[in-house]
Amino acid sequence: MRTDRAQITIDYLIAITIFLFAVFFVFQYTSGLFTPFQSDSDEITLVADRVATSITEIELASGDINTPNLVNQNNADTLFYSLTYDYEYTVSGMGLRGGFQSYELNITMANSTSLMHIAGKPLPTTGNIGQTKRVVLLEDIGSSKRENAILSVRVW
Repeated sequence: MRTDRAQITIDYLIAITIFLFAVFFVFQYTSGLFTPFQSDSDEITLVADRVATSITEIELASGDINTPNLVNQNNADTLFYSLTYDYEYTVSGMGLRGGFQSYELNITMANSTSLMHIAGKPLPTTGNIGQTKRVVLLEDIGSSKRENAILSVRVW
């Protein structure tokens, strides 16, 4: 027996599929409108990591290549003094000043009981800040005393 009725289930399935695809593409498009055009938080974190590595392994290194993150107390004092009294020259020497992009720097070193050193610009209240923390072994060459410290490098 033949009827003149359409295939309602197939028509309904096709219509729902087209509708769901349309909704999916609308949400995909509009979600892209609300994201920022350029997010540099990953870039800033990488710069902070590079600076922390350079400081720990080159500038503050105690000279013993067998002990990673071994920091000389005298080198640490010199770096924090340079950042406090000759900030622009020191930051430029670390590669944070350029014609295209410039970064600001804040470095702190703390042991288990207190803040030992702090240098650089004060932290901003807004904006992206990249931070890297490293656990270092601080060595006083004169007394051969060693203690753990946390070196925090912040870049923005």
